[in-house]
Amino acid sequence: MTEKMYESLNRASSLLTEKGLEPHTARILMEFITQKTGAAFLVDLREPLSEEQHKAFWDKTGELLEGKPVQYVIGQEYFYGHRFEVNEHVLIPRPETEELVYEAIKRSQKIFDHKAIKVADIGTGSGAIGVSFKKEWPEAIVTATDISDQSLNVAKHNAAALGAEIRFLQGDLAAPIMQEKWDVVLSNPPYIAHDEAEQMADTVLNHEPHHALFADEDGLYFYRKLAKTLPPIMNKPALIGVEIGYLQGLAVHKLFAEAFPEAVIETVKDINGKDRMIFCETCV
Repeated sequence: MTEKMYESLNRASSLLTEKGLEPHTARILMEFITQKTGAAFLVDLREPLSEEQHKAFWDKTGELLEGKPVQYVIGQEYFYGHRFEVNEHVLIPRPETEELVYEAIKRSQKIFDHKAIKVADIGTGSGAIGVSFKKEWPEAIVTATDISDQSLNVAKHNAAALGAEIRFLQGDLAAPIMQEKWDVVLSNPPYIAHDEAEQMADTVLNHEPHHALFADEDGLYFYRKLAKTLPPIMNKPALIGVEIGYLQGLAVHKLFAEAFPEAVIETVKDINGKDRMIFCETCV
């Protein structure tokens, strides 16, 4: 007989706590291994794990104990109600970015109704922004870019798995889309200053791709580059939305206000009351 679910779960949670790691990740892993969630999970806690489940759970618990994020251990994360494959070539999608997608769709609906607008997701990573927008707005014609071919492979897989028809282009920021005009441009670029690395959790610093985390110029490099390159390729009206670090609101707001002097620029807070998004709406 192998351990019961709750016995393995409690032991793994204790081991994680002893190492200063998040004990709740053991439950996420157990749900993944047993394919049980909610009430079914609770009802079956006293059931024994099969030998295969027991081995898989403890093999992957070993990865958690090494500090690997649970999303990379199980190879997935849910974003905007959809399951996305993730690995160490892409950032783990986060709730703050879901807020960017929600706000972008809400604002786009007011500007464009449900027309077949052209949308670009710059620096797509796992494809979370572009795919989620397409799923919510099927009429949209979505293009996603990334400088990393490994990231694009993950994004292409996610788009195919979720039935989202998206064009993928490889290149630096907006470089691959400069010959076209766009209605909506969204981006969650790298925005962490290099000197902030010492304040970050080891699970992030040691496992998530640094090229998708850090930026020069105190984290402002990519915003400056976007503000410089986007004006000639935006339609009128148009919407630009970017995720920002919570201390970057004033600086990024200024960059886009200088690049789009006739536009309405708004800094939007996330659910925790922190500056998290900049939206730039150009007028007709």
